[in-house]
Amino acid sequence: MPNLLQFLIKYGYVLLFGAAFAEQLGLPLPAVPLLVGTGALARTGEFSLSRIVLAALIGSLIADCVWYRLGWRYGRSVLRLVCRISLAPDDCIRRTEDLFERRGLWALLPAKFVPGLNTAALPLLGMVKTPLLSFVIFDVAGLMLWITLYTSLGYVFSRQIEEVVDYLSRLGASLFAVGVIALAVYVAYKFDQRRRFLKRLSVPRITPEQLKARMDGGNDILIFDTRNQLDRQIDPVRIPGAFHLLPEYLQFEPGAFSPAREIAVYCT
Repeated sequence: MPNLLQFLIKYGYVLLFGAAFAEQLGLPLPAVPLLVGTGALARTGEFSLSRIVLAALIGSLIADCVWYRLGWRYGRSVLRLVCRISLAPDDCIRRTEDLFERRGLWALLPAKFVPGLNTAALPLLGMVKTPLLSFVIFDVAGLMLWITLYTSLGYVFSRQIEEVVDYLSRLGASLFAVGVIALAVYVAYKFDQRRRFLKRLSVPRITPEQLKARMDGGNDILIFDTRNQLDRQIDPVRIPGAFHLLPEYLQFEPGAFSPAREIAVYCT
C-alpha cells in the first residue's frame, strides 16, 4: 500500500485525467475513488485542489465532446452503442430521450451521477444538433458539480478515509478477490436485467415491408406511432394513417376496438 500511495502521489494528475476520460467514454474505470482519494491527499498538501479539478474536467470534457460529435455525425446508432458499452438496459435510449424532452439541457447537471444516462445523454445532444456552445456550458456545469462534490468529500473526510485505507491495506489479496467478485456480480446483474427486458419484448413482430404488403392487400390495420416528441423532431416522417400515441397511454377499455382488427405499433 505505501508503494501504491507513492505511485498515486507521483502520477495522480495523469491517472485522474485518464480515469475521468475513460469513465466518460463509458468504460468500467470509475474515477470517483480517485477524486475522493486525491481530495483526501489535498488536505495533507500532496495535491492541489485546483489542479485536481482541472485534470478531471479536461479529461471528462474531451470524452464528452467525442460522444457529442459522434452523435452529431452518426445519430441513433451511436446511442445503441453507448447503451451496450455502459451495460445499461435496452430502454436507456427511451429513458434518456424522455428526460431531455422534459428538462432540456438542464438534465446535464444531474446526469453525471446516473449510470447509463451519463454517457447516453452526450450523443443524444449531438444527434438533435444542440449548439456546441450551449452543450459545453451545461456540460462543464454538470462536470464541475460532479468533480467538486466527490473531491470535497475526500477533503472533508480525509482522516476517516485514511483509516479505511489502512484497514484495507491489511486485507491484501483478500481485498482484490472481493473486488473481482463484486465486479462479476455487477456485470451478471446488468446482463440479467437486459435479458429480462428483452423477454418482455418477445411479442409477434412485423417488418415495414410486410406491413406495407398487408395494407396494400386491403387489410384494415390500426397503426400507432409511439415515438416521443424528440424522435419525431429528428425524423418527422411517419406511416400514412398512423396515430401518434405515447407508450404510457397504450391502455384501452375492453371493446374499444374490434377483436378482428389488427393493430400495429411502431417506435424508433
